[in-house]
Amino acid sequence: MAERAAASDVPSRADAVDEPAENTLRWAWSELANLATARLSRHTWQTEYRRRLSITDSLVVFGSVVAARFARFGGVSDTHQPAWVQTIGGYTLVALLLGLAWVCALFWGDAWSTRLIGHGWAEYEQLALVTFRLFGCIAIASLLLRIEFARGFLGVALPVGLVGLLVNRWVWRKIAARERSVGRYLTNVLVVGDPRSAGDIMRSFARDGQAGYRVVGVYFPGGALDPAELADLEVPVLQGPQSIRAAIAETGADTVAVAAIERLGSHGIRELAWDLVPLGVDLIVAPGIVDVADQRMQLRPVGNLPLVHVSQPNYNRATTFGKMAFDWVFAAGSLLVTGPVMLFAAIAIKLDSRGPVFYRSERIGLHGNPFQMIKFRTMVVDADKAKAELAEGDEGAGLLFKIRADPRVTRVGRFLRKYSLDELPQFFNVLLGDMSVVGPRPPLAEEVERYDITLQRKLLVRPGVTGLWQVSGRSDLPWAEAVRLDMYYIENWSMISDLLIIMKTVSAVTAADGAY
Repeated sequence: MAERAAASDVPSRADAVDEPAENTLRWAWSELANLATARLSRHTWQTEYRRRLSITDSLVVFGSVVAARFARFGGVSDTHQPAWVQTIGGYTLVALLLGLAWVCALFWGDAWSTRLIGHGWAEYEQLALVTFRLFGCIAIASLLLRIEFARGFLGVALPVGLVGLLVNRWVWRKIAARERSVGRYLTNVLVVGDPRSAGDIMRSFARDGQAGYRVVGVYFPGGALDPAELADLEVPVLQGPQSIRAAIAETGADTVAVAAIERLGSHGIRELAWDLVPLGVDLIVAPGIVDVADQRMQLRPVGNLPLVHVSQPNYNRATTFGKMAFDWVFAAGSLLVTGPVMLFAAIAIKLDSRGPVFYRSERIGLHGNPFQMIKFRTMVVDADKAKAELAEGDEGAGLLFKIRADPRVTRVGRFLRKYSLDELPQFFNVLLGDMSVVGPRPPLAEEVERYDITLQRKLLVRPGVTGLWQVSGRSDLPWAEAVRLDMYYIENWSMISDLLIIMKTVSAVTAADGAY
């Protein structure tokens, strides 16, 4: 088992000259067995998942085209259809042929690729891309060849089929997430790099649990390590006289993630990729770029050297008229829909405790301008004056003041906070232009006074009624993580991300986790 020099500078145990031949053979057989087991486990669940996904997608496709045929034509005889339709047997056969073409397009378009499983928006994007390409080609072909086609048929099949595919993929993502929560459908990863870079990629894997990456070990190519740094990793750390192949066998990894490219070099990465081919082990290379969305990165090879070009932060796009128009429409619609709920909340607040229905708090908004944020009152009157007395019980992180069992919160207020109903009046702030539907958490003036240069960038956009901080833990979120999420949103804003955050907010509020 001779190792390539580029993959490791030290020989594997199998190359040790002073080890008895019998022990060497036993170790080599154990290594191959571990590699085969890891590969078989991943291959089994991926094959099963892909098979089930392809079957249900195909059922959705054929069901949508058949439904479109009867929705458009009902029981009308095919003799009333164009000659070419009658020639091939009627629109029923046309529907089946369209369904077959659709399924083939999904197959050739890698819509069932195991690399897309659990990778967020990429799954849905690929489905939509393949579908629109297929129907675009059909439209162009019918125009160029002057083929008379029932546009109503396609007009029904396209939205019904696409929505069905997206819902089907969502259901299977939920199934995969459930399986991963109990230790199945996982990808075992061996991270190659120093403790700091390995820690970064491990935290990234932990943030996106649906991706299914489980770190089973860290391999350090060489050099001395501080024992204190190793203790923080909480996984086996392999170094010394062994190769990456030996580390893979020992940990049972089926994927290698290189977190520190400089440790192997460009040639070392290429040779490592070749070494992993016979093992059936995948290779992931982290470019060392943190908290930059994929839409801001583009890979452009220059002289056979792959370079990642990173576009500038998108914070200026988060203040455009398009986003403001969306905010106004959404806020107005939300106030209309939640009007009865707000009315009942106001009555309950008034009956429960003495004081006004609404609570106004000065917050700092766009470009550091103060505004009065409106919320339902959830505490007793003059609760702010008792803040100093409760300072010892502060459970908030960083600059936030939070107490899980805050004695100032009223009975109705505790219920409103649990389901974030106290935030509904903030849609009035959106209509006034002080806030956005989605954005960073609105800070207090005393918090802003202690902002460093990095945190001051939060004032480049309007604060939001909800945001990444809301859908990622609410009050349970550590301060450093809340700051990181706010900065990520500001730098990588997109309209799609706003829509996803709004959908996740509904789920987070319904679950009532992390609110107090």
